[in-house]
Amino acid sequence: MKQIMILCLCLTCIFGCTAQDANKVSGAQKSNLKVVKSDSAWKEALSYEDYCIIRKKGTEVPFTGALLYNAEPGSYHCKACNQLLFSSEAKFDSGTGWPSFFEPASKKAITEVEDKRYAFTTYEVLCSACDAHLGHVFDDGPKPTGLRYCINSASMIFKKTDSKP
Repeated sequence: MKQIMILCLCLTCIFGCTAQDANKVSGAQKSNLKVVKSDSAWKEALSYEDYCIIRKKGTEVPFTGALLYNAEPGSYHCKACNQLLFSSEAKFDSGTGWPSFFEPASKKAITEVEDKRYAFTTYEVLCSACDAHLGHVFDDGPKPTGLRYCINSASMIFKKTDSKP
């Protein structure tokens, strides 16, 4: 009986440690993984308006976005996958009708793709984790970058920074 208890204890330790290590690895690698869903799964996960903007490259009506006038400290995340995209410290009022930022939270947070759907070439901004359409980037922004990331409110969620120490 004593041998069985020792064997069970050893197996619990071995498999418990292995499971913890597996969780650590998948948590560390999570940021490198691409979020892939079927079109029907995106339709189910997003509202109709969000789906049209995020997955079908739509644009919300200017001056109507919920985050346009938000001036609270915090961070802006992808609505489709929750990846950090922009900091409130990089947000500015461009007067264009969409939330604007002069730089992303990190270079790896977004992907820029040439967009020739219009009479002129623009650069579409996508979430690097799930390829959600966020908006476009232009070269008429403020210092220090000279860039204006013009982003749909419908593509983001805002997380307020807790001001308490």
